[in-house]
Amino acid sequence: MYRLLDKVNTPADIRNFSLEDLKELCAEIRDYMIGCCATNPGHLGSSLGAVELIVGLHYVYNTPDDNIVFDVGHQAYAHKILTGRKELFRKNRKKDGISGFTKRTESEYDVFGAGHSSTSISAALGLAKASEFRRDGKKTVALIGDGALSGGLAFEGLNNAGSSKTDILVIINDNNISIDKNIGAIHEHLLRLTTDPTYNKIKKHVWDKIGDGTIRKMMQKFVVNTKSNIVSASGGDLFEAMGFRYFGPIDGNDIGQVTDTLQRLKDMKGPRILHTITTKGKGYPPAEEDQTIWHAPGMFDPVTGKRIAPTHHGASRYQDVFGEVLLELARKDSRIVGVTPAMASGCGMNLLAKEIPERFFDVGIAEEHAVTFSAGLAAGGMKPFCNIYSSFSQRAYDQIIHDVALQKLGVVLCFDRSGLVGEDGATHHGNFDIAAYRSIPDTIIAVPKDETELKDMMYTASLTGTGPFIIRYPRGYGEGRAWRDEEFKVIRVGSSELLMNGSNVAVLCAGPLANRALEAAQKCRGEHSWNPYIYNIRYIKPIDTEMLDNVLEKCSSIITVEDGCLAGGLYGAVTEYAASKKKSIRISGIGIPDRFIGQGTQSELREECGLDKTHIYQVIIEEMKEVLKKDQKVLESKN
Repeated sequence: MYRLLDKVNTPADIRNFSLEDLKELCAEIRDYMIGCCATNPGHLGSSLGAVELIVGLHYVYNTPDDNIVFDVGHQAYAHKILTGRKELFRKNRKKDGISGFTKRTESEYDVFGAGHSSTSISAALGLAKASEFRRDGKKTVALIGDGALSGGLAFEGLNNAGSSKTDILVIINDNNISIDKNIGAIHEHLLRLTTDPTYNKIKKHVWDKIGDGTIRKMMQKFVVNTKSNIVSASGGDLFEAMGFRYFGPIDGNDIGQVTDTLQRLKDMKGPRILHTITTKGKGYPPAEEDQTIWHAPGMFDPVTGKRIAPTHHGASRYQDVFGEVLLELARKDSRIVGVTPAMASGCGMNLLAKEIPERFFDVGIAEEHAVTFSAGLAAGGMKPFCNIYSSFSQRAYDQIIHDVALQKLGVVLCFDRSGLVGEDGATHHGNFDIAAYRSIPDTIIAVPKDETELKDMMYTASLTGTGPFIIRYPRGYGEGRAWRDEEFKVIRVGSSELLMNGSNVAVLCAGPLANRALEAAQKCRGEHSWNPYIYNIRYIKPIDTEMLDNVLEKCSSIITVEDGCLAGGLYGAVTEYAASKKKSIRISGIGIPDRFIGQGTQSELREECGLDKTHIYQVIIEEMKEVLKKDQKVLESKN
């Protein structure tokens, strides 16, 4: 039971709260958030740090009429709790529950969806400009933080917004730099002076009286230079140069300072920057002490902070396989380097960073730069392994084509989190990588079925020398193979692997789903004495045409199985090849359907999309029955 939070159903309910009430409300929101995330994991650290900012925004601004645009959405949990989704938050990120990010179809308070980073400023500028056209008086705020400001799109938005003179407030949620106490009072004094309504009214009056002549320009230059010198310690001169008025930094975890500052800035015109300093994980000691782990800690005991490790039966996570293998390859070859756009621990590259830091590059949330930087390394004779989450790679599509493929540069692109990632939902599923990159000339797309194949494909890629060499693999744990004990082997590019010999029906599988298809086929053999061919495709591009020719010659039916979109994926590759050979053959595809898939556990979503063993078994049975019917008709016609 919460004294204040239980009374809050919409932001309007908090606008008559006293300052002491707001402080208590922030504490209650944190407690509720920790309790929910302990049993239903989510992105906790960022949201704990942004509570006062979000409470302050909803207190000062007239939401949902005014617009608050979040970046990424990792920090938006307090926003969801305040905007009518308090009870629904208990099913945050669950199947058929609410999204872990802001989502336009979910609430009128979610004015713009945010799953990937660095979009808030551009989107907020668009909303603010639309408000200008409508003359509806809406205020627009972009809240950007948690590293998102390092993304190129954020700077594109800043550049355009600063020159547009549009009424927009950008709040930087800076949780990496602490306030310097020695100059804190000076910053607070400057903030109060420059946000004071009387000061700004007099300032406008003076400028109007002076006019647009030489004297005004000289005085403006003097004021700007003086102000920049004062605030340059906190980086304000950069934003002033881009056309923004810069304010701050302020303590973003002080609700009194936040609300007071927002009230002063609310009715100002033009582009403004408010720099706030917050603590990631604020209010929960374990999250404050280890901010990386507690960004998304999984399940934990809310009292002790002890994390509850999931059971995995001794299997390794694919990201750990990648990290260990990359380090081993780097030890053997001094030309191998690692590049990641701010996902070092998430992809496993932190191992390389620790042992060989000079050959590790975290370029920030900048996928485009990561790819072109890797291309430059390759052009200079290095062997870069660039690891990007599959859905994030979409932002670097142009660079993969122009800077890597067109120039035939040996960049190894490892797409972690390919396929259905689980609770992060539609913005993070890596469904489209096969279809997106299969059409690019001179591109290799490898799909390992287990940990050992990932290891060997990384080794093969390190020897190939041309690119892009894409290796895609899923989020989570592998098959439990003893991959560390295996010697490195080259897997010939364009070769497939026959997992089960059979007749009539061929099942062509991409990635770990080959294991589920093999299990389904073994059940089919045990229960019906039917043996389909099971092929581990291994390379979607170049595809094994010798194997396909053999299948087209011997089989009446083909089933493709892939953890990616059917349109343009393995299913597309096989049907295109069959058509090119003028073969009339029944081809069925099992994969992700032509729609966006929501959140849920990976197993729930695979069942929804028919990527589980049971569904694969049913499709094989149906295809076998169709083949038997066809054979029966042929036999009857002969008789």
